[in-house]
Amino acid sequence: MVLVGTSGWSYPSGRGTWNGVFYPAPRPRGFDELAFYADHFDTVEVNSSFYRMPDAGLTQKWVDRTPASFSFAVKLFQKFTHPEMYQARHGVKEWDLSRDDIDLFRSGLEPLASQARLAALLIQFPPSFHRTTESRAYLEWLLAAFRAYPLAIELRHKTWSDEGADTTSILNQFDASWVLIDEPKFASSVRQRDVPTSSSSLLYMRLHGRNAAEWWQHAASEDRYNYLYSPEELQPFAKQADTASKAGRRVLVYMNNHFSAKAVANAAVLKHELGQPVPGEYTAEMLEKYPQLVSAVSTNGRLRE
Repeated sequence: MVLVGTSGWSYPSGRGTWNGVFYPAPRPRGFDELAFYADHFDTVEVNSSFYRMPDAGLTQKWVDRTPASFSFAVKLFQKFTHPEMYQARHGVKEWDLSRDDIDLFRSGLEPLASQARLAALLIQFPPSFHRTTESRAYLEWLLAAFRAYPLAIELRHKTWSDEGADTTSILNQFDASWVLIDEPKFASSVRQRDVPTSSSSLLYMRLHGRNAAEWWQHAASEDRYNYLYSPEELQPFAKQADTASKAGRRVLVYMNNHFSAKAVANAAVLKHELGQPVPGEYTAEMLEKYPQLVSAVSTNGRLRE
């Protein structure tokens, strides 16, 4: 089975909000974004855990609000992967990672892991995370700390692909998937011409969009993800996912081009391309905004009146 979803489900503000596009406006009384999302997709990638440690009470509520077949990929807290960002955001001068941090994060994952609702733990490093002796050792330490979970590792600097065989060897020790990413490519970008070679039973794919013009310079951070894939651009990813699935690998695909619910539109079209049902209600505004959705939704989905 190939599971397709989006990176995050709540984008309530900004020019790229999902409100009035994917989510109806006005909202019915008691409207639940996550439950509505889960009517459309079987999985989601959680972004909020990157900005703060997940709490077991909150993750249990996610379980309670979604079907038993629904799964969550959870992004690791930024303290583990983006120390400078963590220090700036939390106003601290020292980066003092400890075993307590590991235990705290694990406790937040427990409701998902214990009920078979954790699709993967995503460990995303920034482009500044180069391959060095020190960073290689840190990567191994981090993989060992979280080896109890299905692991997906996003490495974005070209030094990791320049020494691809060594990188693959490290990841294989922990049955970790090297995330296949689609994004604008610059001189320093990781190079992945095909599905990364791996012994992992998991293939994890993230599609960030190709908005090169606003990738580094933008008025708002959401502008970076203002990109809509054409059906033709999605076809190679559908083929890669289908091939990996037929070879016995579990496949997770997340669209991160979240601006104005473009990720939703592309995820639905990708499901259709894979021959999967495209369930759930889609607003008239959504179908008008993204005409490529119409053929996919008309097969199984419902137009929200």
